[in-house]
Amino acid sequence: MAWTYLGKIIREGRGWVGIDGVQHPTSWGSWSDAEKQAAGLVWKDDPAPYDNRFWWDADTPKALDDVVEVDENGDPLLDQDGNQIVTKGLKSVHKALVKQQAGGLLAATDWYVVREAEANVAIPISVSNYRAAVRAYSGYLEGLIDAVAEHSAFVALFENREDTVSPFSNWPTE
Repeated sequence: MAWTYLGKIIREGRGWVGIDGVQHPTSWGSWSDAEKQAAGLVWKDDPAPYDNRFWWDADTPKALDDVVEVDENGDPLLDQDGNQIVTKGLKSVHKALVKQQAGGLLAATDWYVVREAEANVAIPISVSNYRAAVRAYSGYLEGLIDAVAEHSAFVALFENREDTVSPFSNWPTE
């Protein structure tokens, strides 16, 4: 990533002043690593890449299940209304996303259902079949989510591979 001095990034081609008041030249980038380190510079690598849908950072996976939050003494953390704070886990978050996606897919044909209820006009069989397929697929995906016991297996559900498409990319079409 970059060389830093006292936690601040030092840009090549620009001079900088050390804590001792020494003005370092704009050509400091041509110094050897040992010279840079002797002047107090520290190399900072780029953070490792990670998918923030599943990880808090490159080393910290998000919990699969909901987490009841507690303080350092193990006492419950409460919100402003006195309710226990619960951080939703990956399973809860992604099951809600599945429901949202299914709702969005069904929304385009909801008018058929309303028309049937209000005017007793039958829903075309193709529309009924599609709506049933979306609901069934939503249940299937939620079942996949519930069945996962390890973080790596959960992440694998969402990966498209050369020979397989993620089930989350494969919803029914009309």
